[in-house]
Amino acid sequence: MPQNEPPRFDELLAGARRSAIHLELRDVYTVPDEADDYRRWRETGERDVDPASAYWAPWVAMVRAATARGVAMRRVRIVSEPVSDYIRYEHAGTAVNVAAGEEVRWLPRDQAVGLLLPVVDGWLFDEEQLLLNHFTGDGQWAAVPMELRTEPDLVRAYADAVEAVWERAVPHAEYKIR
Repeated sequence: MPQNEPPRFDELLAGARRSAIHLELRDVYTVPDEADDYRRWRETGERDVDPASAYWAPWVAMVRAATARGVAMRRVRIVSEPVSDYIRYEHAGTAVNVAAGEEVRWLPRDQAVGLLLPVVDGWLFDEEQLLLNHFTGDGQWAAVPMELRTEPDLVRAYADAVEAVWERAVPHAEYKIR
């Protein structure tokens, strides 16, 4: 069942013991914390890739703390090709995710045919907790942006879908933007 109180991502990650896996399904996100960096990238073509910058440092610290205690962090993105400008922006900054300790893979949407996929982005922690991320049609956070689910059947179905995507997806170093 859904939890009433919106969860805090940092607390869920801090509590993870084995794994934290993120499934991203959208071609565009327009969340406020990326707005300035994305605008700058669109204007200049240059992406902030400094792990110590004010933009990246909090994320890098969380990832490094999690991986230092043995948590495997993975992120897989399903993308339409040719990719959107936003996906080009994400791809340009993914080197920081990887350097911080995340494994990142990309799956072109046309190669996902035959997979039964969730329709909502989410973070899966230790295959026990599922933090669903809800967005509006234009990529903004929804009125209730996050929902924590722990029902074993739902979590298992999501985990199975993520693993199927992961197996087909291309490692970041090998994925070429089209």
